[in-house]
Amino acid sequence: MKKVIQAPYIDQTKQYPTGCESVSAVMLLQYLGIPVLVDDFIEKYLKKEPMVSRQGRLYGPDPFQYFAGSPYDIDSFGCYPPVIVEAMNRVFAEFHFGKRAVDASGMPMGELLGRFIDRDLPVVFWASIDLKETVPGPKWYLQDGTLFSWISNEHCMLLVGYDEESYYFNDPWMNHGCIAYPKGIVEKRHREQREMAVVLKDCQL
Repeated sequence: MKKVIQAPYIDQTKQYPTGCESVSAVMLLQYLGIPVLVDDFIEKYLKKEPMVSRQGRLYGPDPFQYFAGSPYDIDSFGCYPPVIVEAMNRVFAEFHFGKRAVDASGMPMGELLGRFIDRDLPVVFWASIDLKETVPGPKWYLQDGTLFSWISNEHCMLLVGYDEESYYFNDPWMNHGCIAYPKGIVEKRHREQREMAVVLKDCQL
């Protein structure tokens, strides 16, 4: 069996080198028919905080609360599902759209496929860039003094389908387009990135 959802594709590489989360979210929003551009999403809806170096220490935000840096900056980092959930839900509220974004981190792949992909709802999905091995660090200090450790090679894509051997993604990096990646390595990288994902639900659920 093969299932692939035809969703709009956007390349991030030149304009949004660390904006994979925003680009993936916008591909999903545009699939739903919401006319939001990536720049609008970043500037109007995405919560961001800069990285700052002070006295030899790197300080930055909690990626569960803010995008760390700027999606336009190749040296920035990224963000995690709660930030994308909040931004997408602000879009839905503004456009009076009857869906809401939900943090589905930890949801098994079979459930993501059965509950969402099989129902023609793509999933915002964290793994690693080109499915490279993830690397611990760098670390930075949060405002409360906690030392946070990033997992490098972090990447976000739009999960749009599957077959017996592969998962299909609209991968915004390097104009990959809709690309098939082997299931085993996808699942491994997804686990290494805290099994993070964002799904859509109807507002009444």
